Amino acid sequence: MKTFNIFWLALILALGLFSCDSSRTDKPKKKNKEDNNQATSTGEVKILEKWEMPNMLREVSGIAYLDENHFACVQDEAGVVFIYNIAKNRIESEVDFGASGDYEGIALVNDIAYVVRSDGKIFEINDITSGSPHIKEYATHLTVKNNVEGITYDRKNNRLLLAIKGDESDDADFKGIYAFDLNAKKLSKTPVYKIDLNDSVFADSKAKKLGSRMQPSEIAVHPTTGDIYVLEGTNPQLLVLDDQGSIKHRYNINGTGFSQPEGMTFNPAGDLFISNEGKKEKGNILKVQIN
Repeated sequence: MKTFNIFWLALILALGLFSCDSSRTDKPKKKNKEDNNQATSTGEVKILEKWEMPNMLREVSGIAYLDENHFACVQDEAGVVFIYNIAKNRIESEVDFGASGDYEGIALVNDIAYVVRSDGKIFEINDITSGSPHIKEYATHLTVKNNVEGITYDRKNNRLLLAIKGDESDDADFKGIYAFDLNAKKLSKTPVYKIDLNDSVFADSKAKKLGSRMQPSEIAVHPTTGDIYVLEGTNPQLLVLDDQGSIKHRYNINGTGFSQPEGMTFNPAGDLFISNEGKKEKGNILKVQIN
């Protein structure tokens, strides 16, 4: 009986060792979709902080930095500037400036806000801190077909820059960036910058149409370098142009954290903030670092 027990004990130990060795066999770990997305969104572009927006700003389409706790925001459907406090997670005030419409971006020039509608019309809200600000409207030659989605203040040249998401009127090879002179209150007839859609930086693009390689949703000028940042929300990516309009970098941010990036702004120190429209989740504002 003793011999029989020793035999079975030895057999059990041998089988246990075989099982342990098998579990240590090196097999490549299959990456799931989330792993792949995480890799593309955190390699060169890192999210430092995140603030969720209230339901009223689920479809936040444009943001402008006011101070360390406050952003001026617009959303797709309402002609209202919302002053949002990220520290208290609440809308502190609202400034009505127009009827319902497709409002896509906001830029600040001191206490004057400029909001662009997708049909190219610009709304000037003089003093957003006032309870009853004076409103002016400026028509441009851009149309719904051009689908204007981006606006920013170019301090060096005292102008606004407008980026179109849709098609150019007579050329499919580029997406134009137009200048609105703040002295003359006129928009340039031709682009001051052209995003060349045939540039080699788009070589890995899977877009079927040339015009879909870059569909700008927002534009911003870096306060110290003068570089021009162009964001896309449809296929999330970020372009950096120099102050002459040449493409310096292209970042793929189509991954975790950037569900539908539509708004972008800098603070005076050059910190970058990107806002996402909400889908199943809430809209948000992200503080972003580019390595």
